[in-house]
Amino acid sequence: MTTIKDINLEGKKVLIRVDFNVPFDKDFNITDDTRIQAALPTINYVLEQGGAAILMSHLGRPQKKKKEDGSIDMQKFTLRHVVGHLSSLMKGHIVKFAENTVGKDTQRYADELQSGEVLLIENTRFEAGEEKGSEALAKQFANLGDIYINDAFGSAHRAHASTTTVAQFFDPKQRAFGLLMEKEIKNATKALNSDARPITAITGGAKVSDKLLLLDSLLDRVDHLIIGGGMAYTFAKAQGGSIGNSIFEEDKMELTLELLEKAKTKGVEVHLPTDTKIADDFSNDANAKIVPTKEIPDGWEGLDIGPKTIEQFGHIIKQSKTILWNGPMGVFEFENFATGTESVAEFVAQATRDGAFSLIGGGDSVAAVTQMGLVDDVSFASTGGGAMLEFLERKQLPGIAAIEVA
Repeated sequence: MTTIKDINLEGKKVLIRVDFNVPFDKDFNITDDTRIQAALPTINYVLEQGGAAILMSHLGRPQKKKKEDGSIDMQKFTLRHVVGHLSSLMKGHIVKFAENTVGKDTQRYADELQSGEVLLIENTRFEAGEEKGSEALAKQFANLGDIYINDAFGSAHRAHASTTTVAQFFDPKQRAFGLLMEKEIKNATKALNSDARPITAITGGAKVSDKLLLLDSLLDRVDHLIIGGGMAYTFAKAQGGSIGNSIFEEDKMELTLELLEKAKTKGVEVHLPTDTKIADDFSNDANAKIVPTKEIPDGWEGLDIGPKTIEQFGHIIKQSKTILWNGPMGVFEFENFATGTESVAEFVAQATRDGAFSLIGGGDSVAAVTQMGLVDDVSFASTGGGAMLEFLERKQLPGIAAIEVA
C-alpha cells in the first residue's frame, strides 16, 4: 500500500480528495465535524513536509436537489460554509477558497499557492461531470496539483471524477492513500481476516436489501450474526410472525429464510430480537410497550429492540473477541427508542476494553459511540458508511483500485 509518507512533498502542490460532506443546521453551522477532524492528520502532514494542500470534496447532492427553475442551490451546497471552521482548526495556516470548482480562476489560485497554505475548491458535485467520472473534468482537477492523495474513504465506493478518474493523470509514484484511508483499509482488513474468536457481526438498519450481500459474505467468517433494526421484521414476518405496521420487505422474505438455512449449514448462530419496543405512531412521543417480536398487534410498529433482546445480545457481544458493527438497533434518532443502539454501543466498548477488536461502520453506529463518549473505547470507528459496507462485502472499491493499479 502506497501512502502519502512514501512521497517527497517538499515544494509540491498536493491535491487531496477529502470528505467534507458534513451536516449543518439551518444557519449553516456545522453540527458534526468528525469527517473534517479525520482529514486533519493528512492535511497537516503535507504542510509539515513543506507542501501546499489543495482540497476537493463533495457536499450533498446538488445535481439531484435542484431548485424549481432547475438551477443548483449554491447557497445550500457551497463548501464556503466549511472554510471558517477549517481555518480555526489549521492553527495559523492560511485557508483560501476557490469559488469555482474548476476554471481559470481556480487554476490561478492553485498556481499561486505557497508551501504551508491550504486551498479548498468549491463542491465537486457542482460539476455535472463529477458523478459521471468525466475524464475532461478529472484532467482539470489533475492540473491543480503535482501529487494526488485520496483520503476520502467515505467516497471510495464511488467511481467519480475526483475520487477515481483523476488518479489516471498522475504517475503511480505520484499518487497514494492519505493517512485516514490507510487506517480505514488496514482496520477493515484486520477485521475481515481476524482469527480471534468468537467473531460477531452486528447488523441493523431499516432494510434487509441494503445488507443482504454483507450478511451472505459474513457467513463464511463469523461465529455469531446479530440482526436488529427494521430489517429484523422481515425475518420475523418470513418466519410466520405478526409484525403489525412494522417496516418489512415482502420481496426479501424468501431470501431471509435462505440466509438462515445457509447460516445453519455453516454453523453460524443467528440472533434475532425476541422482544420489541413498539409504538402506536412513528414519533418519539408515541405510546410504547414491550411485546414479543412475532406478536406485534395491528396499528403498532417496532421501533427498538426490547430488554430481553438487549440482554441476549449483550451476552454474545461481551464474549466476542472480534466485532463488526454496522447499523442501529432501532430508530436511534428518537431518544425514547435509542436504548437498544446505545446498549449495543456500551457492550461493544466493554468487550473492546476486555481485549476484543471492534470495527464500527455506518453513520448511526458511529454516532452512537461518539455521542456516548465511547469512540476511544472501540478499536476503530469508520468514516465511511456505504464504502465500509462494500469493503466488508469484499467488493473492489473504485477509489482504492485507482490508487493501487500500476
